[in-house]
Amino acid sequence: MRYQSEATFWGVPIVSVALGPDIASGQARGVARGIVAIGDVALGGLALGGLAVGIIPIGGFSFGILTLGGLTLGIVALGGLAIGGIALGGLAIGVKAIGGLAIGVYSHGGLAIGIYPQGGTVIPLLGP
Repeated sequence: MRYQSEATFWGVPIVSVALGPDIASGQARGVARGIVAIGDVALGGLALGGLAVGIIPIGGFSFGILTLGGLTLGIVALGGLAIGGIALGGLAIGVKAIGGLAIGVYSHGGLAIGIYPQGGTVIPLLGP
């Protein structure tokens, strides 16, 4: 399935949808690029897909500013494995990390590892 809006912003489509293979063009997976991108691989402001890259990406693997998904890398990351400045997830790694296993300068979790850890079991990295 392919769709791309005729309306653009600085040459970028407002909405782009690309799901599944496209036999006519020989694409194995859909790559969507737009302000709102929905696809197997999505690149855009709001990106939704298996691999999502953008300002607000949501997907299995997401990379961007405010990320949500299974494996997330971002300034604010929320996911199963979250890596970022502020990370929230099952395994959270960041400056401020909150999760089951939290690793960071300020960490809070079931097992917290960091300079200022808080939570169930704590492992301070510096100090007495």
